[in-house]
Amino acid sequence: MKFSVMGCGRWGSFIAWYLHRLGHQVCVWGRKDSANLAALKEGHMGEFVFPSEIYLTDNEKEAMEFGKMIVISISSQHLREFMVNFYTYRIKKPVVLCMKGIEENTGKRLSEIAMEVVGKENVAVWLGPGHVQNFLAGIPNCMVIDAYSEELKGRLIEELKGNLIRFYYGTDMIGNEIGAAAKNVIGIAAGMLDGYKNASLKGALMSRGAREISKLIENLGGNPMSAYGLAHLGDYEATVFSPYSRNRMFGEKFVRGEKMQGLAEGVSTSSALMRLARQSNTELPICNAVYRMLYENVSPTDALEQLFIRNLKKEF
Repeated sequence: MKFSVMGCGRWGSFIAWYLHRLGHQVCVWGRKDSANLAALKEGHMGEFVFPSEIYLTDNEKEAMEFGKMIVISISSQHLREFMVNFYTYRIKKPVVLCMKGIEENTGKRLSEIAMEVVGKENVAVWLGPGHVQNFLAGIPNCMVIDAYSEELKGRLIEELKGNLIRFYYGTDMIGNEIGAAAKNVIGIAAGMLDGYKNASLKGALMSRGAREISKLIENLGGNPMSAYGLAHLGDYEATVFSPYSRNRMFGEKFVRGEKMQGLAEGVSTSSALMRLARQSNTELPICNAVYRMLYENVSPTDALEQLFIRNLKKEF
């Protein structure tokens, strides 16, 4: 099958590499000024050797017309403006969202934004644990594909299955998308604990984090058990502990007063989750603590002490 991959960051580039590895024809789009695209044209991104058979372009229209399916891997907060291209070029193809986030200004899930343009039956999400570095080293993992269309979901799993990634059928778009986005906020909190050398509290963080997100999912109309699946709790190892986790790294650097280059999706997601918490009347102690530190300049020491000393006494 022909796939178009829109976005050439580390995850988009890996997806292109993975699709090519499975025998698909792949076109990758990146911005004209993208340093990543320039590196891929040289055949590498850092130590990542990129196949020369993958077609690279900075022409959006050309890229979107190439594939039968369009994989999108860009910053979640830019998805709405990117979807305008589907109107502009009159593209009506299935899209696979390989991104984890919630629109900050509206609280909408990314599939909701895409569905406004291409329709409910043409949107799928690819979520779950895994870091590019581990996949490239041959370390396998399990991920989930979800969609409202059973036909699209089944076709994707059939086309994407391989010995490096085992895919599961998702059954809850609300729960999987909210869970996947929220785990990045939990990752920031985990990094803050690392920065204060309080990693022993990660057990409390994980158990309570999954619990509060399960309540949010339920109050939004999803299955609360999705919080304990691959998209959320199943992704904690890659987000809460891994040295490759950008959100964990961001949290660690934040409490140390250091800057981090690049994107940490959990920052904007913490704000979006507060919007959803208000709309659904859901208490999110951990996500709220992270939000207050990032957006209201509350001292990390005070926020974490309040969270773990006072708020976590009752287990269930």
